[in-house]
Amino acid sequence: MIFKRTILTLIFLFVAATEAQTHLYLTPHAPLLGSAWYPEQWPELRWDADLTLMEQAHMNVVRVGEFAWSTLEPTEGHYELDWLDRAITLAAKHHIAVVIGTPTDAPPAWLTTKYSETLGMNADGHLREHGNRRQFNYANPKYRELCAQIVTQLARRFGSNPDVIGWQIGNEYTDESFDPATKAQFQQYLHDKYKTLANLNNHWSTAYWSQTYDRWDEIPMENTGGNPGLLLDHKHFVTATWRSFQRAQIDVLRRYIPSTQFITSNIGGLGWSDNWDHYTITKDLDIASWDDYVGEGHLDAAKNAMLNDFVRGWKRENFWIMETQPGSVNWAPVNNPLARGETRALAWQTIGHGSDAVLYWQWRDALNGQEQYHGAILGPDGKPLPLYPELQQLGEDFEKTSAALTGTIPRSDVAILYDYDSRWAIDFQPHTKHYDQEQVLLRFYTPLEHFAQSVDVIEANADLDGYKFIVAPSLNVISEFLAMKLIAYVNAGGHLLLGPRSGMKDEYNALNPQRQPGPLADSLGGHVDQYYALEKPVPVGNNETAGIWAETLIPTAPDTHIDLRYGKTDDGWLDDQPAMISRPLGKGSIAYLGTLPDDALMTNILTSAAQSADVQPIWKTIPDSIELCRRTGPSGSAYILINHGPKPSQLMLPQPMRNLLDDSASTVTRIDLPTQGVAVLIPEPAR
Repeated sequence: MIFKRTILTLIFLFVAATEAQTHLYLTPHAPLLGSAWYPEQWPELRWDADLTLMEQAHMNVVRVGEFAWSTLEPTEGHYELDWLDRAITLAAKHHIAVVIGTPTDAPPAWLTTKYSETLGMNADGHLREHGNRRQFNYANPKYRELCAQIVTQLARRFGSNPDVIGWQIGNEYTDESFDPATKAQFQQYLHDKYKTLANLNNHWSTAYWSQTYDRWDEIPMENTGGNPGLLLDHKHFVTATWRSFQRAQIDVLRRYIPSTQFITSNIGGLGWSDNWDHYTITKDLDIASWDDYVGEGHLDAAKNAMLNDFVRGWKRENFWIMETQPGSVNWAPVNNPLARGETRALAWQTIGHGSDAVLYWQWRDALNGQEQYHGAILGPDGKPLPLYPELQQLGEDFEKTSAALTGTIPRSDVAILYDYDSRWAIDFQPHTKHYDQEQVLLRFYTPLEHFAQSVDVIEANADLDGYKFIVAPSLNVISEFLAMKLIAYVNAGGHLLLGPRSGMKDEYNALNPQRQPGPLADSLGGHVDQYYALEKPVPVGNNETAGIWAETLIPTAPDTHIDLRYGKTDDGWLDDQPAMISRPLGKGSIAYLGTLPDDALMTNILTSAAQSADVQPIWKTIPDSIELCRRTGPSGSAYILINHGPKPSQLMLPQPMRNLLDDSASTVTRIDLPTQGVAVLIPEPAR
């Protein structure tokens, strides 16, 4: 082991050198490797053996406690925390730091029995019962009070513990509640937002179908099939309620823990879940973290890269992988194992895109419970499973590269804009079942990432300074404020490409009367004349095709250029009509692509646009099977190469470099990577 240090040295030695940084809790040594560990499920005599195996796998962090409420508070007001104290102390002896999860995702049976009002209600009116998890009502004041009490006890006991480096609030926030009390809170939320019913009725166009409301308590609470304005406001309410649920626990923690202990919450649903706005939820957290699972099949490198870049964009900072699969899961249609080396490659991909820690779920198979078949690192007998050596190698990798990766982040000249209001608005009324927004985003991301080799995925309202080229696919909701921001970006020299369905709605989910792209139509010098859901691909350009969605565009300014036209179609609606237009504006340019071209044409469009914006790839020539990631810090850059292809691949380097995973430490000008192979390179200093 290159370094084995006490937790104090591992976590806090850097504080004096980082006083000028915003956050003192940033990981001093990255990347970290660990697992979710549930000591409460196993005899205490077993703990040392578990921690010894973790240490032998070069793990240095564990997450504990997030499902242990019934063990931490077996009866109301009776707390048993000594066992957790002993577990943390023993972990420290094995050079393993601890993240404590507040146990508020799985309340104990005594709580839901005594306080039945804390149970949530499904949209169909069914009251949830005990026996699973997330049966609680996130909006219920009594549940929040009981959560605050257990979190207070944990924070008082462990807030000053130097072996605790962070806290995770709950676990994978998911289900909202539709009970009468929460509905009343929603109605009050609307009252606070709109002030008057006349204002609400106007923005929701409630004259349609006689939906006009005369009293606040007449307003329903729906999550499907309702008025688009109501549905969007319900999503905002759900987001605000989860945020306040989280904030209540953060406020308790901050009273007792030092700034060196970070606060996070693991975002589940493969990061792509849309129950609530992830940008808003993570605003109050010190770092973002998410749970990265492949599920059925094997690693889709482009998709997983995009999701990691998406997560990095929540706070525009590095993040943690708080859970990832050790080989397989138990919830997919077919729970196949990842191939040999694939788990290691997956972990390195997350590091390349900005993760500073990778934790596996879970350490050991539980003997009972709903996830018996989920992948683990140890079997139910406590012996390592076949994946263990691969994780051991990963731990060695992380130690070898820690000095080069610590304090580094990915940097990009290209950004893709993402917006939850737009996503919700389209999903409420998709118009075609084939408009899968994750896949649409991936169609834009993949060629950009392949060309530029680094792409940020950021909130539409984020600061755009520093980006040469910005793409906004499916930016369905564009407010006047956002339009002004985008126009200012272009006038200052930026290059903006809008994708299909952009600018159809305003911030209340009402149609923009200017036609698409709404408040950007004048700047674009054109607008969408009509949109069409496609039954089959249509011809576009020179013998290329486009599918799923098509919009015809009308130029309205003399300097608007038609970049792409549709060919002849069966019904004639698209014949020879403009499919893409562009216009110079100020020092930059704005363009609108009204369809989803095939892969080759999409690659040509995006590569040409990026080159026109002076975007340069990190390295000019990379084999298709190899992914290149760059992390940059004050001392320079480190480059991570991963071969996702089925065959070995070779790459000539742009300059002499050292592969930190090669113990020979020799300088190389060429890298040979087997399938799932990884190299971490740093340039050889000039002499």
